[in-house]
Amino acid sequence: MTTTDDASRASAPEHDQPVNHNHPTVQQGRSVPVNLRQTGPTPMQLLISTRIRKSPYWHLSVEAGAWRAEVYNRVYHPRGYLSMEEGGPLAEHRSVVEDVTLWNVAVERQIQVKGPDAEDFVNYVITRQAKTITPMHARYVILCNEAGGILNDPVLLRISEDEFWFSLSDSSLMFWLQGVNISKGYDVTIDEIDVCPVQIQGPRSEALMRDLIGPMVSDIPNYGLAAAEVAGLPVIVSQTGFTGEKGYEIYLYDATLHAEEMWNAILEAGEAHHLRVIAPAHPRRVQAGILSWGQDMDAETSPLQTNLAYQVPRKKEEDYIGKAALEAQREQLEAGQPPFDLMLVGLRLGGKPITDYAPDFWLVSTTDSDDPVGYLTSPWYSPELETNIALGYVPVGMSGTGTQVRVWLPEEYAETPGQPVDAVIVDVPFRPSVNPNTREVLKQGQQSF
Repeated sequence: MTTTDDASRASAPEHDQPVNHNHPTVQQGRSVPVNLRQTGPTPMQLLISTRIRKSPYWHLSVEAGAWRAEVYNRVYHPRGYLSMEEGGPLAEHRSVVEDVTLWNVAVERQIQVKGPDAEDFVNYVITRQAKTITPMHARYVILCNEAGGILNDPVLLRISEDEFWFSLSDSSLMFWLQGVNISKGYDVTIDEIDVCPVQIQGPRSEALMRDLIGPMVSDIPNYGLAAAEVAGLPVIVSQTGFTGEKGYEIYLYDATLHAEEMWNAILEAGEAHHLRVIAPAHPRRVQAGILSWGQDMDAETSPLQTNLAYQVPRKKEEDYIGKAALEAQREQLEAGQPPFDLMLVGLRLGGKPITDYAPDFWLVSTTDSDDPVGYLTSPWYSPELETNIALGYVPVGMSGTGTQVRVWLPEEYAETPGQPVDAVIVDVPFRPSVNPNTREVLKQGQQSF
């Protein structure tokens, strides 16, 4: 998918370049291609300064053992607690699938849209139908630009008839929403609020939440909300998460004032349930086919090429940003003329177990040529499936399940250094979710949307 006309792109003089797979040419169809240079791990210290926000839970994460971090939504984001010697991310993954975990996800900044026109405004900026979301329920949604590129994929919480919260993924959205309303003039206020969530994820999450908020937790449906208290502090609880396991999010009001009280109350209650503080569990979210903005998709990818076709409704009559472009793309797809070069797929691949985050978008080739034609976005080892798995982009014509390809893994994971490993395109999710998401439900039931 492209977001600019060819005529409007900056051009450089043409010149011949030698073939070099560290400077790969993959036909991406983008204005700004994904950087596919294979640089590997580059040791670098994260500078902590006042230019990036420390969330209210930052110091608590450090006390809990966080040893590495990155920046997400202009907030410092803990990304590792157990050392690699202790098992690293895959050891943290075991806690998610066996017990219960606590995550600092204050980087999910909360943008409140409130006012008499809140429903109409939200309905205009998301692709799905906002009017069917009843108060105290949530929904996973996407927001697109006029070309159909994905700007953000938040969880949208409807607190009341006239109040919504966008719980953001990793891209700034408040300025976009405010900018849209400059010309549209809906009667709403759009601001960030002092509400910061944590996630409680894993099969023992309901038992822990019962100790925190009482038996009412059993009445919260998947993507349902409840007003509650933790340690006497007002919160909103949702049954949502980033894992495919049973899980909840706790949204703390006035988080800058009360972070320690709630965090410590969770730790205390969690002792009886083998609670572990961990980073977001990406191995499990990949198994569930949950996408990560900026990694698996961005503003130059369409929902129709990223397993998010269900987010482009056939029955929404009202206009929304990107509607014309997305409906035109769908017509092209159904006519056998894909409007983009690459498609996001799931892959099973060989090699030694991938035990840490990939520092590069590892390259994908066909079975009969070493030239790269695609790239991986989210590769991990799955202990449950006993194989490496990944999300990645391949040419549309190669995106069918069963297609054989090869992947160029770095030496530490390659079966034979310097040689690619075999891979095959497979269905996503790799493992079913405890609470199937909308895409899984639609696929199982062949429902229209």
